[in-house]
Amino acid sequence: MKIIDISLPLNEETPVWPGSPQLNFYRYKRLESGDDCNNTCMTCEVHTGTHIDAPSHFIINGQTVEKIPIEILVGPAVVAHLFNLNNIDAEALNSLILPLDTKRLLLRTQNSELWRSDVKEFRHNYVGLISDAADWIVKKGICLVGIDYLSIATYKEVRETHRILLNAGVILLEGINLFDVEAGEYELICLPLKLIGVEGAPARAILRELG
Repeated sequence: MKIIDISLPLNEETPVWPGSPQLNFYRYKRLESGDDCNNTCMTCEVHTGTHIDAPSHFIINGQTVEKIPIEILVGPAVVAHLFNLNNIDAEALNSLILPLDTKRLLLRTQNSELWRSDVKEFRHNYVGLISDAADWIVKKGICLVGIDYLSIATYKEVRETHRILLNAGVILLEGINLFDVEAGEYELICLPLKLIGVEGAPARAILRELG
């Protein structure tokens, strides 16, 4: 059974949201310096690289990471391709032919070309959802939606789109790389760090092809 890693590699050049601290590794113990082992401290924002957003990211008293049922993060998922779009609206989503019981939807756009090309600079013109697409996701009963850049929402509609989705309890999987992933049905296994009381967490996410 083929396993596809859709997580971004993390290093100190990983693109981050404007104004966010850059990921940093600090090796505070070194074998070559006579220490008994190598030890590294990592500092980063919880929304670095491949990560999930919990409702508390934009909702007062919203659910935090550790309270998200693992059943939402693991299970059947559909990968859909939406190319040649500047943003994703309800009409674009409505054009997709999805199984009626779709609960997890991952969107591959031209954003994945940025990961393939190893673009280090944050791109403000990435493809994301606008608010009527968020309404569409909620009405369809989708419990998790993912996209191949650092935000599910377009840069201009970050707050409204996030609020619609998170207020409805939709979990967001952001910063995935779907460049080599064909459209179709898979099993998603997304395991964020079990951080207590915070609104997001880095995650390792993989897809398994269904038999």
